[in-house]
Amino acid sequence: MIFWKTFFQNSTVGESYENNFKKLFLLDKTFDKIELKDVYLSNTKNINLYELEQLCDSVGWVKRPLKKVKIALKHSSIIISLIQKNDSSTRLVGFARATSDNGFNATIWDVVIHPDFQGLGLGKVVMHQLIKQLRQAEISTITLFAEPDVISFYRKLGFIKDPDGVKGMFWYPR
Repeated sequence: MIFWKTFFQNSTVGESYENNFKKLFLLDKTFDKIELKDVYLSNTKNINLYELEQLCDSVGWVKRPLKKVKIALKHSSIIISLIQKNDSSTRLVGFARATSDNGFNATIWDVVIHPDFQGLGLGKVVMHQLIKQLRQAEISTITLFAEPDVISFYRKLGFIKDPDGVKGMFWYPR
């Protein structure tokens, strides 16, 4: 656990990830007209908030105040992003994050893949990387919230809906 705490302690959430971009591995397949050899996995917390907003807009998510998104990213334990990179530019095409109590539990949030890149296995790549890092931190319970139309995706990754009859409960201000 100390490794990840130290690893992320020195990271910052800023306006651009260009300078802190770290290639973890190369996805080396070509599907249709999309060159996946230009898509890289990154675990930097330095995410361009405007690009993240554009990515979320591309899948129809409700806009969230950037100030609050910045706070959420700052308090995330792990952030995974997929970056399409070519000679002249970079573009955020996938994203997910997790929060944790750093002992037992973690929750995965904001799993999003740009529509042009959906169906290519990139969601699995992001999820496997998140789960791998959480398990390396000895997190034993990983939860997430999912829209009904993506439950089957998460089931294929080993997630169980309402295990042992457990139901999530929510409190909202009135």
